[in-house]
Amino acid sequence: MSEKIIINDVTLRDGMHAISHQYSKEQIVQLTEIIDDAGADIIEVTHGDGLGGSSIQYGFSKVSESEMISTAVATAKNAKIGVLLVPGIGTIDQLKNANDLGASVVRVATHCTEADVSEQHIKAARSLNMDTVGFLMMAHRTTPENLLEEAKKMEAYGAQTIYVVDSAGALTMDGVRQRVSLFKENLGVSVGFHAHNNLSLGVANSIVAIEEGATRIDASLAGMGAGAGNAALEQLIAVMNKLGIPHNMDLYKVMDAAEYIMKPMMPRPVQIDRLSLTLGYTGVYSSFLLFAERAGKEYGVDARDILTRLAELEAVGGQEDWIITVAQELGLVKN
Repeated sequence: MSEKIIINDVTLRDGMHAISHQYSKEQIVQLTEIIDDAGADIIEVTHGDGLGGSSIQYGFSKVSESEMISTAVATAKNAKIGVLLVPGIGTIDQLKNANDLGASVVRVATHCTEADVSEQHIKAARSLNMDTVGFLMMAHRTTPENLLEEAKKMEAYGAQTIYVVDSAGALTMDGVRQRVSLFKENLGVSVGFHAHNNLSLGVANSIVAIEEGATRIDASLAGMGAGAGNAALEQLIAVMNKLGIPHNMDLYKVMDAAEYIMKPMMPRPVQIDRLSLTLGYTGVYSSFLLFAERAGKEYGVDARDILTRLAELEAVGGQEDWIITVAQELGLVKN
């Protein structure tokens, strides 16, 4: 393998979920600095739910969107700064503002069967000369063939890279292999992969994606992210080194950053516990974890039952309000 893998670090975006979006400006500076110095190609920086995510629905961030982005841009010396945009949460005006502040990469994210809502956002990003990525979330919720048809829409709109996104950490290696290989064989753009570790497969699935032709891979320090977290950057780089997969990261630097900087910042360990395992097992959106945990305590029900019921209802990202309704219903049944 001669092509270097592009590492997109999501510590400061997906990692926001694990800290209830409460990174301080000082923490954003510190993390951007060490991730940039360690060699990440792209550092993604927004509220966990992307541009416009700071709200009563998803939780308010400690630092404003503009300050997050401008701080990261001012701090990074080599890495590009990226943002996430979910149509219906973020707007084109917010994307333009992010670009004005120096963000040069955007991932336009939709549910795996709803790529059609991304057209105007992808086209707007291309008009801004941004590195434009289509991001198909909850990829386990549809067949590989259907996912490919959605990816083709994003390609037609102008996306330059398209991701298979395992938002629930529910895909096994064969599921990743099928989807990424179809993308690689049938698309004319680069392919990326975003893992969650709810079934303890984040690194393994990322390596399978690389083997099938993905050239952009997401990871975060100590796996900082929703649910059981993302593929842990330090673990991923160690495995890539053993396999001779080229990249720009410094293994010792990411090891030290994960151990001495990231882990002490965690309000709770990002790990595979009974709730995050339930996410992967049932296929529920990873960012539902803290919401379900809180609702379970409030209404006196098992958070695993909440997550299982959400899976039965086929809830997707953006439907966090269902969690309270489900918890109330389960509480009434229990009592």
